[in-house]
Amino acid sequence: MGALLVVTLIAILLSLTTGEIDISVFELPKYIGEKGDGVIYSIMNKIRLPRILLGLAVGGALSLSGVILQGIYRNPLVEPYTLGISGGGALGVALVIVFGLHHAIGSFMLPLAGFIGSLVTIVLVYSLSLRGGKIHIQSMLLIGVMISFIVSSAMMLLMAITTADNLHGIIFWIMGSLDEPNSTLIHVTFWVSIIGLVVSYLFVQPLNALRLGEAKAKHLGINTEITIRILFILASLLTGMCVAVAGVIGFVGLIIPHLMRLMVGSDYRVLLLSSFLGGGAFLIFSDLIARTIISPNELPIGVITGIIGGTVFVIVLSRSKMKF
Repeated sequence: MGALLVVTLIAILLSLTTGEIDISVFELPKYIGEKGDGVIYSIMNKIRLPRILLGLAVGGALSLSGVILQGIYRNPLVEPYTLGISGGGALGVALVIVFGLHHAIGSFMLPLAGFIGSLVTIVLVYSLSLRGGKIHIQSMLLIGVMISFIVSSAMMLLMAITTADNLHGIIFWIMGSLDEPNSTLIHVTFWVSIIGLVVSYLFVQPLNALRLGEAKAKHLGINTEITIRILFILASLLTGMCVAVAGVIGFVGLIIPHLMRLMVGSDYRVLLLSSFLGGGAFLIFSDLIARTIISPNELPIGVITGIIGGTVFVIVLSRSKMKF
């Protein structure tokens, strides 16, 4: 845990000091929090700090959602986007862009539509998975995958019939970005992710018990039905929030929980916080690369997380024997 805290701090410092204008670490206290109108002040307090805060929140929340969902389903291939949550959010944003609602009503319509789309998908998957008042885990997973395919097809339909300008906006949003101008939205995302982490720790013992299977967890006195419902809703809402604010940033919720299990084991008392810190640090590093590798232009962060995360994951997994 100490090593993860150090890595997270290094990621924050590198992101603060590296860019088109490099800033010395020793000069940071002079610019952070101080009121001013200079170029460096604007870069620090209006660009880099908000991106770091959002990266920590989104990366931590996605990774936390991934580790929770993998614990619920007892399936290491499940990630926050498997259940179609990202697809629902992307479809909501695409509809707003196609119909021009973000120009007519305001830019806040994009994150709002993303969250509403994700929320509708969550309700749909949850409702269709109920049988006799009980949730069937495997049915929920299959339904989520099928809804994801349906939503993807609807997205392709919209992209095929819309204009080139709208198509560019949809594609750029789908690939993900931490360039969010609304500071209120950034702070809300950060505190919601922290609250999600705190709430998840109330279910540490049930999550550890579910590693043995639902039947054994019930014999240990765990109300598996209530636990799975609450954790599913928590993970889904965190994912919906991340998709609404930052777009579709893949691989974080799949790769980081795996790497953290290799580092700290499968005990959720340590795994939850480790995944949160690891996801935040990974996304901050990825954002740093995305905005500096072809400076002054910027790559979509989803490209970086996919290439680096996938490559590292394959290398690490091929050299280790991990037991879920």
